[in-house]
Amino acid sequence: MTKKDNHDAYIAAAPEQLRAMLGQLRVRLARALPDAEEVIKYDMPGFQIGETIIVGYAAFSKQCGLYVDPGAIAAHADEIASLKLKASKTGVTFSRNRPVPDKLVEKLATSSRSKKGL
Repeated sequence: MTKKDNHDAYIAAAPEQLRAMLGQLRVRLARALPDAEEVIKYDMPGFQIGETIIVGYAAFSKQCGLYVDPGAIAAHADEIASLKLKASKTGVTFSRNRPVPDKLVEKLATSSRSKKGL
């Protein structure tokens, strides 16, 4: 994908089969972090409070990633594993066939905020 400067442009440039899912993720994150500002950092859409990025997301060719504080991943590792989602130290990958449930998105976003001390 080419560099985009806002969430709308980023989502519009994502693979067509991922756009609706990214739009829903954006809405869920905005609801979980109502006082956060939408930003594009490191060529990726995210939500930030002050100078601190709380959560980011990205689209790839066949899947998406949700990126949070490592402590948030660790705190919810059992739930992530029970849903058979792949996780790294700072992120969870998901697809249309295996989406991240709304409740887990909210938990990860609020936990990431908490782990960052905000």
